[in-house]
Amino acid sequence: MKSHLLGRDFLTLMDFSKREIEFVVETALIFKSLHAAKVTHKSLEGRVIGLLFEKPSTRTRVSFMAAISHLGATPLQLNPNVMQLSRGEPIKDTARVLDKYLDALVIRTFGQEVVEEYARYMEAPVINALTDLTHPMQGLADLMTIWEFKGRGRRVKIGYVGDIWNVCHSLMIVSTLFGYKMYVARPKGYEPDKRIVDYTEEMSRKTGAEIVFTEDIYEAFRDADVIYANTWHSMGGPEMEKDKRLRDWRGYQANRETVSVAKPDYIFMHCLPGYRGEEMTDEIIEGPNSVVFHQAENRMHTEKAVLSLVVP
Repeated sequence: MKSHLLGRDFLTLMDFSKREIEFVVETALIFKSLHAAKVTHKSLEGRVIGLLFEKPSTRTRVSFMAAISHLGATPLQLNPNVMQLSRGEPIKDTARVLDKYLDALVIRTFGQEVVEEYARYMEAPVINALTDLTHPMQGLADLMTIWEFKGRGRRVKIGYVGDIWNVCHSLMIVSTLFGYKMYVARPKGYEPDKRIVDYTEEMSRKTGAEIVFTEDIYEAFRDADVIYANTWHSMGGPEMEKDKRLRDWRGYQANRETVSVAKPDYIFMHCLPGYRGEEMTDEIIEGPNSVVFHQAENRMHTEKAVLSLVVP
């Protein structure tokens, strides 16, 4: 399986089979055990991994730098504002130059087409650390967290509330691959990207997954094994509509009342950053059902798994 993944780009979870995704998460679980036991695992010693971030980042930047360092490689931060990209150099030129220097490139940017263009012009693997369309690294960490707390083989129900954006899209992909039920609560007019809808509809017919969009948060949360909250106003385009979104999404909050219809042993997840008093209350994220910070740790382990499997 490793040789099958070696050298491949990691642009979206839609590019991989269920078995391939399982193998990545299995590898992440091994890395987590090694990390807990303080056992070194420098399988990428001597490699140089570039990090090109065009959006602010805490978890993705730090977790990738830690993952790269644990694997023995050197993380190289690339600031687009001080590169020739800022003066109009074409991506295809930058990509072919970086390809001569780096063993892999991790990109956090806006349009999915940006990571796809880098991948087109680079031989080294390109890894999507977030675009407006998808967040595959978060999707892997989410799946790993569900496995840890709800078991690997269960067909869980996920009640999701928050922006219909990259994290939601990736969770939809994961849910359809693994036959989960995912109920998404949102105000009317907030819908997923057609590319994600087309994929999840086709995949759901094969796996028996259910992806349901509803305006009723209680329908989404009822009997849920997982409550997943996300910000109402993600980075990028939607951030410019923040005031409107704060009005539209009022009432779509994970709080004591709304989560009361979930299963008693539900877990609460959030990709962070989170806004207490908006999509969730402090009581929920700090409560006994919250696994948010375990989930955040898992980002490092799944990123480590991806790097170890795709970087030659």
